[in-house]
Amino acid sequence: MDKILILDFGSQTTQLIGRRIRDMGVYTEIIPGDAALTAELPPELKGIILSGSPESVYGHGAAPDRKVYDCGLPLLGICYGLQRMNYDNGGKVEALPKREYGRITVTIEGEASRDPNGSGEDPVQTERLRQFLSGFSAKEAGNQDASFTAWMSHGDTLTTLAPGFRQFGVSGTGYPAVLAHETKPWFGLQFHPEVTHNEKGKEILAAFVFGVCGCTSGWTMEQYVEEVRTSVAAKTGTNPVLLLISGGVDSTVAGALLLKTLNPDQVHLMYMDTGLMRKDETGTVKASLEKLGAKHLHIVYCEDEFLGALRGLDDPEAKRKVIGDLFISIQEREVARLGLPETCFLAQGTLYTDLIESGKGVGKKARLIKSHHNVGSPLVDAKRKQGKIIEPLDRLYKDEVRRLGRLLGVDEEVVRRHPFPGPGLAVRILGEVTKEKCDILREADAVYIEELKKRGLYDEIWQAFAVLLPLRSVGVAGDVRKYGWVLALRAITSADGMTADVYPFPSKDLIEISTLITNTVKDIGRVTYDISSKPPATIEWE
Repeated sequence: MDKILILDFGSQTTQLIGRRIRDMGVYTEIIPGDAALTAELPPELKGIILSGSPESVYGHGAAPDRKVYDCGLPLLGICYGLQRMNYDNGGKVEALPKREYGRITVTIEGEASRDPNGSGEDPVQTERLRQFLSGFSAKEAGNQDASFTAWMSHGDTLTTLAPGFRQFGVSGTGYPAVLAHETKPWFGLQFHPEVTHNEKGKEILAAFVFGVCGCTSGWTMEQYVEEVRTSVAAKTGTNPVLLLISGGVDSTVAGALLLKTLNPDQVHLMYMDTGLMRKDETGTVKASLEKLGAKHLHIVYCEDEFLGALRGLDDPEAKRKVIGDLFISIQEREVARLGLPETCFLAQGTLYTDLIESGKGVGKKARLIKSHHNVGSPLVDAKRKQGKIIEPLDRLYKDEVRRLGRLLGVDEEVVRRHPFPGPGLAVRILGEVTKEKCDILREADAVYIEELKKRGLYDEIWQAFAVLLPLRSVGVAGDVRKYGWVLALRAITSADGMTADVYPFPSKDLIEISTLITNTVKDIGRVTYDISSKPPATIEWE
């Protein structure tokens, strides 16, 4: 089976590169960017991609093993990866006076579409260049330049090209955007084709994977399932496995995978009613898990413990840390009460986005965006070091988890469900968390989601939810002055959660939903709509 290797230098979207290529049916493997390479690379390896990074080549950015430049395989440098290739081979990289960020036009220069290799002396490289540039549709441009919208995120640029490199595309701000070597199978992009907002991104990656590297499709989700099932079964043996389950898509799919991999008598599902859940959540969770064949479902009622631990806290990271520690503390207590042995494994529905945002990507250069309760907690880290954690979804994105859920036979109603954060309403209540605020937000959010479903909008939106703001606003109810809480509505479209656009609500629906919330939830006095994209914002407010 053909394979593409990705060197991870810490970009937030490294795994997204692999996911895009996996979607094409080609297996990818991600290793740290500075990992040592073996003298002889496996024959199934057809190409190497150098990822982006938050670092600079002249700062603390990691450098690849020099063998990568001598292995003879096609290389594709993306953003920092291109800068690394240029810098390592004699070029110059310098800071931009103004950062290139977000959507920027890239133009494939007309010269490229007419004569990719000016010398014409290397027919093999000429064909590689032709295949690579076909991803930009440059060959259809004739004498006109082919332009498209790219997604950029960098503060450095190439000021001097390394010997042998040629520029084939330029950004709208006048800097190199597409490069290739004249004789070696090296290619570079100063933008991120893996991001969904990048026009031609899929075509560009396909041109490299299939055209330049000559890969053939052979990897499927079914194969992923078999690999994970084999790995989980071998690791756990006959020992019991405890899955902390929320009832959302991620943990439910993880539970389904465990129940279909292990003896159901081994699998213990523990759901904690923290008081931070959606309306009627406990009953819904119980019904869906029993339908999946769960034999051991333990429901722990611990609202008072969570609200007590959160009392007085308003810092988002502090709230996440407390919740993460309390989850594990209660789990340990309940495990002891249930009499599960020390050999019991802890399973979680952790996704790759959770690991990346918590600064725990493949390499050592990923930056912390926010802590996740099942990733950043010191107690979880301790469990990780003991080798007692199983995370069967930790290399998948949300849309892949939905696909896996359907493959495993999880109910469509659950598979379609919008994401819900592990810390629950605690990170959707800005400031201190109280039972009163949870009840208010729970009711308002339920009205919002139910209306989206009634209006046929729910499935058009990747994630929708309400946020209770830490301020009150004056208003009028009847002829009486009303001083109510301010609620923010959030609705975004996305493919993977790494980038997101605001959902373009029909104004009629947005106004009617807002009116319904203020009319039916008496403590809400004003409703706003969040129009921030990701980046620069994150999807959740905290």
